[in-house]
Amino acid sequence: MTIKKIAFLFLFVNFIFLHSSYSQKYNDVDKIVLKYPKRFNSTEDLAKRIQKDFTSESDKARAIYSWIAFNIKYDYASFLNPPRTQGFSYSTEAEKQRKIKQLNDKLIQKSFTAQKAVCEGFTALYQHLAELAGLKSEIIKGDSKTILEDIGRKNTSSNHAWNIVLIDKKWRLIDVTWGQGYYDSSKGKMVKDFTSIYFDSDPDYFFAKHFPDSGTFLGQKLSKEDFLNGPLIYNITIDGDHQITAPNSGLIEVKNGENVTFRIKNISKTAQFFYLNKKNQPVKIENPKERKGSLEFEVNFDKNIGQFITFYLGENSIVSFKVIMK
Repeated sequence: MTIKKIAFLFLFVNFIFLHSSYSQKYNDVDKIVLKYPKRFNSTEDLAKRIQKDFTSESDKARAIYSWIAFNIKYDYASFLNPPRTQGFSYSTEAEKQRKIKQLNDKLIQKSFTAQKAVCEGFTALYQHLAELAGLKSEIIKGDSKTILEDIGRKNTSSNHAWNIVLIDKKWRLIDVTWGQGYYDSSKGKMVKDFTSIYFDSDPDYFFAKHFPDSGTFLGQKLSKEDFLNGPLIYNITIDGDHQITAPNSGLIEVKNGENVTFRIKNISKTAQFFYLNKKNQPVKIENPKERKGSLEFEVNFDKNIGQFITFYLGENSIVSFKVIMK
């Protein structure tokens, strides 16, 4: 009997007008980890260094996240040309588990030594280092939402993986694959761009971009419909706590000439805020109002608006919606 090992690969798709870049501040843990060697002789040596420098579970978990994000890059070549999956036969459950562990150990060592991986390698390495540092961690497999075409998809697929780690008796969400950078289509290469927003992420924001295969988180059922039909948000959206409170769907069904009201948290009416029409021309938001910490405004949906509408704060994408003309 053959068991196929499934490789969970994540593509960082970046169109110039979609990527949100911003200045990233490092916390005290990150600043210490930045001084670490880029290479250690073994994962055990790295874990010992982390345990020596940090005592709290939170700091250890963050140090592992930071070191991986700083030093392991996304293997885009492997994404484009994935290696053939390895199969194996077994006669007992014990033999099956032993061979699975061998494959996992090989993946961890390859990711650590070559310093490149796809999401399967990132998550396996994070879990391994967490366990060496005395932390409990698990790998979660599921779907990811990253491009405009993901808005309003009909079904989820299992194309990504991330971690949860137990810190102070509470499970925290970790996606170190996304913490290390992104793929820049304009340059045709991966760009290292550390962000901390995928360490101990707010579940509301995290599950706007991730959906586990189980459909649950800590026993709580998640809404597949909200994930599939919600708007597309970006790193700056999470970092600035720009919660989208209206409309309540990423699918905007309108008639030509109809107005739609939007509300987005933590944006000033004096900010440089606009959207692009279907010719990629910027259109300034007219007559915005500040209400209870949110910017409220209307957009008239005429034939100048294309299939998608993306709002920008300065040069940064905040949120995208899919437009369905009735």
